[in-house]
Amino acid sequence: MADILVRIKRVILAGRYAFSEKARIEMEVDGLTEFDVAESIINAVAIYKRLRSRSRQRSRRTEYLYVIQATNLEGLMVYSKGKLVREQGEDHYYFLISAKRAL
Repeated sequence: MADILVRIKRVILAGRYAFSEKARIEMEVDGLTEFDVAESIINAVAIYKRLRSRSRQRSRRTEYLYVIQATNLEGLMVYSKGKLVREQGEDHYYFLISAKRAL
């Protein structure tokens, strides 16, 4: 999974990421900014967990969600869950489904 983390970090560094409405609400409740979340992903040393998500509404039946727990540059532990979105065989952006303070 180290390769996946490198790919996620590269799209984050390129500024190619987006937040779901749920993630934005969680961030607002916890007083987090987009930079807090991005910094925590860049600081991550490993993916905490990989989840398989299935939905009949998608063209691909199986997609993977990646849970990352790491600190931002100020030491605040952040929990994020997202997926790499690929278009035409390339990592296009990282879509964050959840972003909040880690417990």
